[in-house]
Amino acid sequence: MNNIYTVILGAGEGTRMKSRLPKILHKVAGKELISHVVDCIAGINSKRTFVVIGKGSDLVKTYLAKYKNVDTVLQKERLGSGHALLQVKNKAKGLKGNLLVMCGDTPLVKKDTVKKLLSYHLKNKNHATVLSGTVENPFGYGRIVRDTNGNVSCIVEEKSATSEQKQIKEINSGIYCFNLETLWNALSKVKPDNNKKEYYLTDVIAILNETGYKTDAVSVCSEEEILGVNDRLQLATAADILRGRKIEELMADGVTIVDPYSTYIEGDVIIGQDTVIQPNTFIEGKVKLGSDCIIGPNTVLSDSNIANNVVIRYSYVDGAKIENNVKIGPFAHIRPGTVLKEKVKVGNFSEIKKSVIDENSKVNHLSYIGDAVVGKNVNIGAGTITCNYDGKNKHQTILEDEVFVGSNVNLVAPVTIKKRVVIGAGSTITKNVEPGKLAIARARQIVINRKKRI
Repeated sequence: MNNIYTVILGAGEGTRMKSRLPKILHKVAGKELISHVVDCIAGINSKRTFVVIGKGSDLVKTYLAKYKNVDTVLQKERLGSGHALLQVKNKAKGLKGNLLVMCGDTPLVKKDTVKKLLSYHLKNKNHATVLSGTVENPFGYGRIVRDTNGNVSCIVEEKSATSEQKQIKEINSGIYCFNLETLWNALSKVKPDNNKKEYYLTDVIAILNETGYKTDAVSVCSEEEILGVNDRLQLATAADILRGRKIEELMADGVTIVDPYSTYIEGDVIIGQDTVIQPNTFIEGKVKLGSDCIIGPNTVLSDSNIANNVVIRYSYVDGAKIENNVKIGPFAHIRPGTVLKEKVKVGNFSEIKKSVIDENSKVNHLSYIGDAVVGKNVNIGAGTITCNYDGKNKHQTILEDEVFVGSNVNLVAPVTIKKRVVIGAGSTITKNVEPGKLAIARARQIVINRKKRI
């Protein structure tokens, strides 16, 4: 599929979203609408992609800067889909080949569908090919009108359709493939002869037919793929479909999902075989989860790399790296920058932030470990706090191998506790402790007789 270029139409104002954010930057199943479309075309080797933008153009430009070979084109006036595509003409000057036109608000289109459309277009040497779909309720869509021989004669928009044409169930998805050599001339002939006084891209089909060029429509997709997102309800519907696809994919690959209807997993997530996902679990962002894990119930995993045989219950893990055979929870909070090495245990109601906990160490319940480096075989007693913030700067706590920290201990950073140190319960440690020592820092207990009340 050489010499394929792409245009994504994303300048729609999205007034029904009732949002200050451009419509194509609204997230669905964890990714912006426009990202779903850009990712969809990633496998077709498009030499260059143009995104037509409108409202919030600066925000969209900034967001799209992370993609290579993607240019933005501003549509200052929104005068219809034909007008939007025409804005690309100058930037596409001199390009030869075929142009794929996508919609920025259709996140459900599959990569295979786009490949089939392009393959059909090239095989049949069409000058324009429309991706169509057959739907039970075609209201609101442009209808594919065919002649008595089954050839596409035109596309009629809902407001311009006759009562007979409105009965047609084959509809326009808004996705096309054009031959660039004939597209621009045909597009220049489109007139705003409709109720909305807009330049419809659909009119190009009839214009090409009139000048003897070959056009066609092909239905190689399911009805759900061509659903557009125009409001918050449709956004939620699209998200539900995307999550459903992901869950079906994972289950087919050997992941147990106890209740698919109360489990929310986004598209970039990777999960190994024989892992069990319990109900009310959210797995979002770039999560790589290994085999034979038990996750949930009521757990959130976000942007983390988690190895094999890990158990996480009733907890929140964000931006962490977790190695084999780690146990977390219930009710633990693992924050960004944390590394939990093999066989680490984090107890209930504990929080760990930007810390490395080495093999076989335990952070027991009701503890806070922040900006710390913890060695192997360390026991951190219940209620231990690393006092890492002095009101201006964060400081590091270091606990070397085989340290035993009693319950209810405050470690005032910066502080280093050397190997095999024992810290007595209830201590507040403010100075470094040398290897093998016992450190106790608490007030002497005093018992005073109480006077009887009169």
